[in-house]
This record gives sequence, C-alpha cells and structure tokens, in this order.
Amino acid sequence: MKTIIPSVKGTRDFYPEDMAVRTWLYNKLRKVSESFGYQEYEGPILEKIDLYAAKSGEELVKEQAFVFNDRGGELITLRPELTPTLARMVAQKQNELVFPLRWWSFGPFWRYERPQKGRTREFFQWNIDLFGATSTDVDAELIAIAASFFKEAGLDSDKVKIAVNDRRLMDASIKKLGVSDDNKKAVFRLIDRQDKMSLADWRAYGLDLGLTENQVDALRALMDNRDLWKESVELTRVFDILNKMGFGDYIQYDARIIRGLEYYTGTVFEARDASGEGRAVLGGGHYDNLVADVGGAPLAGIGFAMGDVMISVLLKKYDLIPGDLIPRAPVLVTVFDESRVGRAYAIASQIRQSGLTVVCYPESAKLPKQFKYADRIGARFVIVEGPEEEAGGLITLKDLKDGSQQAVKLEEIVLKLNELLAH
Repeated sequence: MKTIIPSVKGTRDFYPEDMAVRTWLYNKLRKVSESFGYQEYEGPILEKIDLYAAKSGEELVKEQAFVFNDRGGELITLRPELTPTLARMVAQKQNELVFPLRWWSFGPFWRYERPQKGRTREFFQWNIDLFGATSTDVDAELIAIAASFFKEAGLDSDKVKIAVNDRRLMDASIKKLGVSDDNKKAVFRLIDRQDKMSLADWRAYGLDLGLTENQVDALRALMDNRDLWKESVELTRVFDILNKMGFGDYIQYDARIIRGLEYYTGTVFEARDASGEGRAVLGGGHYDNLVADVGGAPLAGIGFAMGDVMISVLLKKYDLIPGDLIPRAPVLVTVFDESRVGRAYAIASQIRQSGLTVVCYPESAKLPKQFKYADRIGARFVIVEGPEEEAGGLITLKDLKDGSQQAVKLEEIVLKLNELLAH
C-alpha cells in the first residue's frame, strides 16, 4: 500500500465542511467591518524581511518568520503579520488617500512556531486598522469593533473579555520605579512574558535584566493594580466612550497587557476567554511611527488582528458555530441513459438560469445509484426524464423529503420547485 505524502507540519486541509466554517467566519467579519465603514483590502503574501526587521521585534524576525533567499539573493519572507505591509501601502499612496482611512482584510499568514491547540504555522487573520486620526479617542472605535464581532458571533461579555492598557501609562509608571530608558524595552518584554513563565522564572528573568529585588516586587504590584488606568487621561476617555457605546461589560483594565510588538506607542488591548483558558483571541493597539518608519510622512494608526484558529477554539467551546454550513444543491437531474447525457445537462442549465442550485449527474448510471447520490449530497429533489416523459413534454419530480413524486410539465418545473421549496 502506497504511503500518502503528509501535509506540511502546522498547516491545515480545508475540506468543504471546514471551508464552510471559514466562510461563515469571514462573512461575520465582513458584516461587522463594513458596519463601521471599513473597506476591504489585501497585500502580497511575500515581503522583504527588511519591512519587519526594524519594528516588529527580533523574536518575530529571527525565530518566527519563514525567511528564504530568492533567486536574486534577496531575503524574502512569507508574511507573519499585515500591519507593516499596510503601513507601506499607505506610505506609497499617502498623498492620494482620504484620511481618516479605515481598512480591513482577512487572509493567510505564516509563523514558524510549535503547533499546539490554538496555534498553527499557517493561519488566517482578520486585520482592521484606522489611520490618520489625531485623537486617541478613536482607539475606542477599534475596541468597539472587536466587541461588536464577539456580540455578532454570540460571545457575550461573560464568555470573552477585552483587556486594555496604555504603553504611555506604563512608561510613566515604570519610570517611577527607577527603570532607565535604556532598559524600558526589556522591562516591557518582561511584562509581556508574565503569563508565559512560572513566577520563579519570571522573577529570575527580571533580575537578569538588571532589576533589583525591590523593583521586581514593585513591578509585580504594578501589574496587579486594577485601578492604574485612572491615572491616564487617554484611557479614562476611551473607557467612557466604550461605556456610552454599550460595550462596557466587555472591557476591563489590565496593566499586564503590553503587547510584544515594538511598534505600539499608546493604547494596547487583548481579548481572551473570560474563564482564563487558552491564548489571546485577538490583540492590537495604537502606533504613531510605523508609516514614517517605512518611508512615509508621520501618521498615527490604531488596529488589531484576530487569527481564525483561536477564535474557532472559543466558538466551538461555547457551541456557537452552526452545525451544517455547507451549501446544498436542492435539485439533482439524473441521466436516464447514455444517449440522454446532453439532454440532462440542458434541463439542469434551464433550471439553473432561474437562480436555483442544480447538480447534474455526470454520467449514465442506474437510477437507484443516482437517487442514493442525491440523498448523500443533501439534495431534496430528483428529476428524471426518460423517452416517455420527453414524448409527453413532462419530467418526473421526486421529493426525497417525503418520498412523493409527480409528473410536471417541463416549462412549469421552476414554478413547481419554488412552490415546494417555500414549504
């Protein structure tokens, strides 16, 4: 027996039932994105590694990106994220675009990580960003979009929470602890790793960074302070707007949310299962320098990304994905015999032009076999036209739902099908 070549580790096969779920998710994302006035866009799958090297962080570039030399010797990567691509696209046509700019996308990405529950190497991701607003009040809009999606998908605020913080607030707070500017990025990484390490390892990591015992203890206390947001004018306004929009129940402050990517400069947020299980479902934040860093004029942005893997885990946990999403053809046209293949295709085409979905059996076979196939693909009606039916200008219509069948004039079949489908 031949060995079947396996798929690449960390990738997924999307059989029709899986593809139907992905399409269902995409349609939910489209509905929510467009309801806020965002326009769909897409970028290339391949990018130069230089696009990420400056601002996305060493871990993403050196450890997680799929990097290779093209035939010209240039380092190319399969895109691990989309925000730098978006910044480049905005910079390239900055003088032509209308700001504030609201764009969204849903497409494939790749990261070289250890596959596990909620994480694969190839994944699909929702990206949604707003560029060009001078006030950080718009940060509330992006968080509201995330909450709107959760609500649309049936994830109530008791099932998912969006934790919010602000890097400017954390900048000021850790400065009060005596942390130098040179060590700030390292301390941000320490905060970001708090849920990925044991407390002992986390403390040891902090000491290795040059923090004192007192500073590590003070940092831990800072991360546990749920009222720290009250010291931030920006967060106070963001929370007030979200409450007025009706999303306050989804939101909570968490000083431990810092986000690993280095381009965030203000508000940052993550959504997780309210029970605390699993990884973050989505994450994002405010960035002021990314467009300028890829060659454009300075332009503020705010956005987030949500992968399809972890959100699917969460939706399945709460049984929120509909059971049968695969589109079914309600009508099967049979092939009575070899001489009538073309005739069967003609009848199927005639019915299809009315807007109904129709399958034509692709070859001559015994009718019981064709009826069985119709039942297995979920068709409700089977149409048979033999020589006798054709001579009388009729076709036989069988309803697999109740087993009944009737002779129908060919010119009336569409009317009859629509009548039966309406009941």
